[in-house]
Amino acid sequence: MNSTRQTPSIHSQHLYPPLVWLPADHRLLGDEGHQSPFLVLGEKYARAVRQCAGAQPVLFPLADVAQIPALLELVDGVMLTGSPSNVHPSHFDQDVLDAGLPLDLQRDVLTLALVRACRSAGVPLLGICRGFQEINVALGGSLEQSVHAREGRFDHRDPEGVSLEEAYGPAHEVRFVPGCAFSRWAGGDMAQVNSLHGQGIGRLADGLRALGHASDGLVEAFEIERAAAFAYAVQWHPEWNCQENPFYRAIFAAFGQACKRRQASRMQERATPAS
Repeated sequence: MNSTRQTPSIHSQHLYPPLVWLPADHRLLGDEGHQSPFLVLGEKYARAVRQCAGAQPVLFPLADVAQIPALLELVDGVMLTGSPSNVHPSHFDQDVLDAGLPLDLQRDVLTLALVRACRSAGVPLLGICRGFQEINVALGGSLEQSVHAREGRFDHRDPEGVSLEEAYGPAHEVRFVPGCAFSRWAGGDMAQVNSLHGQGIGRLADGLRALGHASDGLVEAFEIERAAAFAYAVQWHPEWNCQENPFYRAIFAAFGQACKRRQASRMQERATPAS
């Protein structure tokens, strides 16, 4: 009997969408005094991966840093999501300015290491909001903890007491480096985006290239320079109704294509007989 594994057909590849690892948040949920720990993933992120990137979101609950290399061998991309929590400022040598804001040190430990591992292994990486900030911090950059408190900056936080549709509606423009990937996806060098963040980029890490700025000068989009695969991040939330927004949909489609290329490469490696 011939035991050589055959190269998967295109049809079989379509049966198995690329797998995208989304990290979970660590939160205490429940009534005050009766809270329990939960691992949480926002549904809108998972739906965007499924519907706009054509991939299958996966979770590895309680994954630790030592497991990252092995787990990356199982997936075709990583998307770092937004979150109510902030990156702890100790990671960029600052003290906590507002003790009332939520933090998630357990997520920090995993995702900061995960960023560096994705860059080293050439795994497609998309960062959104907190994930955008995580990439910058992981590679040596810093954050402004209260963007609205700095002279000359806008208040980028979402307004209180409005519907989700209003909160995630267009808030300000972002101007892109002409000819960059975001210009192609947006169909021009400017786009209107939503804005729901208190922290923002302070010092951009070495090895990152800013590709988009708000009109107050805040970095809103960047790429990891000389990355072996898709490696982009944004401060806004393209996952929100991505199917209805051509620009947001294009970002996820490009990420999904990069994940499909990695999937094809992984499947080819598994199908190739060992010498």
